[in-house]
Amino acid sequence: MALRKVKGNLERMFDKNLTDLVRGIRNNKETESKYISQCMEEIKTELRQDNLAVKANAVAKLTYLQMLGYDISWAGFNIIEVMSSPKFTYKRIGYLSASQCFHQDTEVLMLTTNMIRKDLNSHNMYDSGTALTGLACFINGDLARDLANDVMTLLASTKPYLRKKAVLLLYKVFLKFPEALRPAFPRLKDKLEDPDPGVQSAAVNVICELARKNPKNYLSLAPVFFKLMTSSTNNWMLIKIIKLFGALTPLEPRLGKKLIEPLTNLIHSTSAMSLLYECINTVIAVLISISSGMPNHNASIQLCVQKLRILIEDSDQNLKYLGLLAMSKILKTHPKSVQAHKDLVLQCLDDKDESIRLRALDLLYGMVTKKTVMEIVRRLMTHMDRAEGTMYRDELLQKIILICSQNNFQYITNFEWYISVLVELCRMEGTQHGGLIANQLMDVAIRVVAVREFTVGQMALLLDNAHVIVGPAAARSSIAEVLYAAAWICGEFSQLLANPKATLESTVRGKVVSLPGHIQAIYVHNMLKLYAHIIATAEDEDDAEMIEEVTNLLLERLPVLVSSGDLEVQERASCIVHIVTYVQKCHKNGDRIGGDLALLMTGELNPVAPKAQKKVPLPDGLDLDAWINDPPSESEDEEDEAFRKDIFIRNDASSKHKKEKYEPSEEELQRLRDVRKAEQASNPYFLKSSSHANALPSHLGLGKADDIPIEGIYMNVPLKIQGMTSLDKYQMVDGWQDSKKRHKKQKKRSKKKDRAVSSSDEEAPATHVVNRDVGEMPEGAHYSDDNEADDRPEDDPHRALDIDLDVPLAPNEVLPTRSHYEAKTRRTDEETAGLPSDAANQKKTRSKKDKRGKKEKTKKAKKEDKKAKKSLKGGDNLILDLVDPLQEASLEATEAATHVNGIDDSGTEKVSDDLDFWLSREEPSAPTKDDEPAASDTHEALDVDTEKPKTKKSKTKKDKKTKKDKEKSEKRSKKKEMQEAELEEVASRNREEYEETSGTVSQEPERTQPLPCLRVLAEDSMLRMVYSTTAMDGVMSEVLVDIKFVNVSSKHISNLQLTLPDSSAVKMVRTDPQSDIITFPWSLEAAETKEAELSFSAEDVTIPHKLRGSLAYTQEGTSRELSVRLEFPVMTFLSGKTATRSTFTDLLGSGQLSARSSFMVPTCQLSFPEVLEEMTRGGNLAVVESVDQTASLYGRSLHGHHVCVLVKYQASGRLTVDGKSTEGTLLSNALDHLKTTLMQTKE
Repeated sequence: MALRKVKGNLERMFDKNLTDLVRGIRNNKETESKYISQCMEEIKTELRQDNLAVKANAVAKLTYLQMLGYDISWAGFNIIEVMSSPKFTYKRIGYLSASQCFHQDTEVLMLTTNMIRKDLNSHNMYDSGTALTGLACFINGDLARDLANDVMTLLASTKPYLRKKAVLLLYKVFLKFPEALRPAFPRLKDKLEDPDPGVQSAAVNVICELARKNPKNYLSLAPVFFKLMTSSTNNWMLIKIIKLFGALTPLEPRLGKKLIEPLTNLIHSTSAMSLLYECINTVIAVLISISSGMPNHNASIQLCVQKLRILIEDSDQNLKYLGLLAMSKILKTHPKSVQAHKDLVLQCLDDKDESIRLRALDLLYGMVTKKTVMEIVRRLMTHMDRAEGTMYRDELLQKIILICSQNNFQYITNFEWYISVLVELCRMEGTQHGGLIANQLMDVAIRVVAVREFTVGQMALLLDNAHVIVGPAAARSSIAEVLYAAAWICGEFSQLLANPKATLESTVRGKVVSLPGHIQAIYVHNMLKLYAHIIATAEDEDDAEMIEEVTNLLLERLPVLVSSGDLEVQERASCIVHIVTYVQKCHKNGDRIGGDLALLMTGELNPVAPKAQKKVPLPDGLDLDAWINDPPSESEDEEDEAFRKDIFIRNDASSKHKKEKYEPSEEELQRLRDVRKAEQASNPYFLKSSSHANALPSHLGLGKADDIPIEGIYMNVPLKIQGMTSLDKYQMVDGWQDSKKRHKKQKKRSKKKDRAVSSSDEEAPATHVVNRDVGEMPEGAHYSDDNEADDRPEDDPHRALDIDLDVPLAPNEVLPTRSHYEAKTRRTDEETAGLPSDAANQKKTRSKKDKRGKKEKTKKAKKEDKKAKKSLKGGDNLILDLVDPLQEASLEATEAATHVNGIDDSGTEKVSDDLDFWLSREEPSAPTKDDEPAASDTHEALDVDTEKPKTKKSKTKKDKKTKKDKEKSEKRSKKKEMQEAELEEVASRNREEYEETSGTVSQEPERTQPLPCLRVLAEDSMLRMVYSTTAMDGVMSEVLVDIKFVNVSSKHISNLQLTLPDSSAVKMVRTDPQSDIITFPWSLEAAETKEAELSFSAEDVTIPHKLRGSLAYTQEGTSRELSVRLEFPVMTFLSGKTATRSTFTDLLGSGQLSARSSFMVPTCQLSFPEVLEEMTRGGNLAVVESVDQTASLYGRSLHGHHVCVLVKYQASGRLTVDGKSTEGTLLSNALDHLKTTLMQTKE
């Protein structure tokens, strides 16, 4: 033994430790992967050794490699082995590795439950702390359920180090196991008053994180947090508490009145900018909630704004950003206070930091009034011309449009100016907001009737100059969307065009084919509108020449669009060609149809509400999620998509090569330069530079001409489109004076004290009438801005934590505790009868002693109760004696209900009353004389009570009560003994079947015969056929189909012949392979049932199959035929007969189950046993292990594929099914079938 130990130590001297591994990786940079693969082999060798120190060293190196991105999931068992080491240095390495590479879906986590419980209950403080820290990283639902009670025990530890870690871990436990929140919350609430500040801060953090998503459940803690806020000096804890109050204040406005004063004091006194920012945020939330009930809060608003101005003027960019962010929140409720600092916000638009500029834009959005909208938009457009960066310019463009269009153009008084702004924005190159500009142009044209003629004229100019807008950079922007709006407006309001023919010619030019397909479709559609208007006008004026010109124009240009690659353009162009040809034919015959054609396009369009589509009622019986036909397979989708792409556009390799741009190399460029210089030298007409010209002055500091910097030319005047309206016109009309005149006017206005409204709030006269309705809605529907559904994602764990914590705990709301072989081994009556007499006598004497001890204890308790009653006054005794025994029993029940898990929860019944009392409490005042009771009256009342003697009735009631109590206690003791005896019988019967590993103690469930899964094969008024399937796993590898024939008529049925042709994947095992007909050699009498068995073999068991055929039979000389449809879901090919715990455990640890899939039923109407019954029906899956509301199922396919299923059923009815398999297609189809089965059963 000693030699072996010495040999192991010598070998360890030559092992690489973590430092050697890091040094080796740095020294082998060129062959890093080769070196790491070599190290991996060495690590695997080390993990196979028995020395735990060698394994810990190997796991440490694996942890480092995992940080470099290498997969070490194969070493899960070795990591658990190091975690279980009794030595702390090794245990810490194991937990560190587990916290990095384990996750909630790791298979080996089920082996760690007992080990982690042992570490949590360790006497070594650092072992428990390491277990708590590591568990927080890889905890899942099962671990949270099993270890919640152990974590709760650590809350009562005498060491603050453990209490703090346990409190923080509770947050992860609640997320994974929400049922633990209610029983654990009273203990967590107590930690808010823990003497250690670290534990207190941890409890505050946990509760604040829980309340961040569900604040209403934690409103009852407001008094405790208020006490902490006014007494704590920890800034970080104060920030958390103040954030929590910001979320609670909208739910309880009275809370804001209590918070204003302490928050204002903190704003005045604190020097911490982070705390100052959170105080201001909460004050804003408070003032929003109590604005109606507290009118005198102007001072608080001004204080917040002044402090925020200090933040914005600070040189620190982070503080400036936070100041602008908080200022935007004040702007929503108190715009006047923020508008006074407009100059500061405009200065921020010139900041170098783009995020600060964007925040300043958000503020400007809310500072707009009817008087200032033109000035702010002008400054933003000037700033946009000089701004750098496409993204920031896009943001500026979006803000300009949002400022002008907010509340259905509330602040716009001159819509011709706004149309000019939109047209000006069209010239911005590279913008991605072309669709936004187009929507605004169409919205204004529909809502403002007075400005339609002006809008149509501007849009006609845009169509005529489309080449200016759609330049070379159009492919990288969406500005072409403006032409969509221009074409639609010109077509819809064609009667307002000055020259419809010129507009029609601009829509059919050659550049149209280069536009996107949906814009071409709008062009083509509005060509018809323009054509109809021109034809109708020409017919009224008898202008046959005009009709002929426009008709020939369309017939000449439209064939190009008929051959477009876009189907919509093709269809519309083809239809219009036929319409134009028909109109031409009618005109040749002398028929006038222009008016009839124009009638097709008439009709007033109104705006539609944003939520109108959602409000359309769904017709009865229509399921929008259901497939109309069978869903196509993935391979078919890929083929169809590839086919669609190649219908009209040919994508071959040659076309791609043609489009590739040639880029010359550096040598070729140099050669071209030399050729160019030689050509210039031999050219007598080329002006050569002299040596004097090349020499630059020395003070410029430039050696060569190439070093001269190139200065960009800034053009203040943009390129103009002839006839387009300029914005300068509106600046002069609206009287934008220079700054000096405005300054003088502001001084004059400030002298007028009686004026209540500022100049910015004056109502400007409206130039145009605007339709500011929200829009049309479906009949009977109303517009609403309320969020009808929870906007949190479905997988958000905080959804399950929306639990009312003020309701008293029920007796069944306890943390789960698992007892492994801890039940007392009491012998049954049969066993005690077979014992020797001495042992039986000893047992009897022990039971007698126990009874005597219990009687003595009850006597002592009664004596103490009597003494306590005697110490009270007679009146109290009389009242106690007269209490009804039934009421007393109910009181005892309520007291028992409030003592769960050793926690007195009786105070929760009056939580709301206590909160109301705290919120409505005023300063204590001195009691008045009227409130004080007269001393003489009370003494007289007491004397009267003591003089009343005890009656016989009270004594008899007492005797009855004691008798009833004795009977109840005896019944309870008998029930407990019976239950314990039953538990011991079950334990003794199944003890051999128990298996304990390092982390799991499970019980193999008893195997019962699975219920058959019956399906209808065929049915009519005479005969009914149902069938069930069984997978014959083993040598046969076949599916056995058992068919039941039921004669539901009163007549005789004979000559039954089943015709069932084989498919390519499923074939019947036949006696005659040449024939598809099976003849049954029996007949059916009235109401008789007979069975037949058929065997089928399947080549592919990963997908469902179907066989179709027919059944012919004779009934009293009449031949009949039934259509037969035999379905084989993928569950048909599974068998759970080979399911054992060892097989299941080996599969999970082997890593073969590479395919994963899952589904969830939010509200399952079935109970957990019913769910298992449905899933195991037919014997396709078998239950391997079942603990509480969780079960593991296993099935094996006919071709050897393994399927493992984990079923989790929560108390709320939520059912989660996770599956793993060696075959992905089989698993996904099997889970789809299970989900369909459970949903159908639910319905």
